[in-house]
Amino acid sequence: MIASMLKLSRKDTKKLGIKDAYSIHKVIYSLFPEVEGQNRDFLYTDKGGDFHFRQILILSKRQPILPEFGILESKAIPEKFLNYDHYGFEIRLNPTKRDKNTTKITAIRGKEELLNWFTKKAPAFGFNVVKENLQVQNIGVQRFEKNGVTVTQGEATFIGKLVVCNRKSFIQSFKEGIGRAKSFGFGLLQIIPLQG
Repeated sequence: MIASMLKLSRKDTKKLGIKDAYSIHKVIYSLFPEVEGQNRDFLYTDKGGDFHFRQILILSKRQPILPEFGILESKAIPEKFLNYDHYGFEIRLNPTKRDKNTTKITAIRGKEELLNWFTKKAPAFGFNVVKENLQVQNIGVQRFEKNGVTVTQGEATFIGKLVVCNRKSFIQSFKEGIGRAKSFGFGLLQIIPLQG
């Protein structure tokens, strides 16, 4: 796996026409030319920035091509990075649930509901969260126009500590992402090893 950071200046952002989540989506997809028969093999998240730069973190199975605008720094992630038991984490998700009767997908709303939802879902992703450290921030929506249609997606950023309970599922979650709308900047599990 390869971790990359794309740094875009205000000038780069203007030249690329970045104004919403869909324009970021197009920029990131341009770094990974389509390979016939191959599914998307990268994740990304917009880390925001300051007055001078915007940063987008990318995790991929292959090296992204050099961008026309911006600075791209990449490095390989050593396999041992995924062998720890405890990690600090941050993840931006599109929190939803599917109604069993109607099969309709609805957004999870409210801070407590979001915390409970994530805590219950975590074991399926190969880890348990440390409840007393779990926080949810940036609760809101992202909207953009795609092919003349307004797309609205709920968003929330979860931050805390996790304990790996199923290594295989955890590695899969890290490499493939978690949840819905991964092609629009959701689901990238950002982790840092911690001493138990």
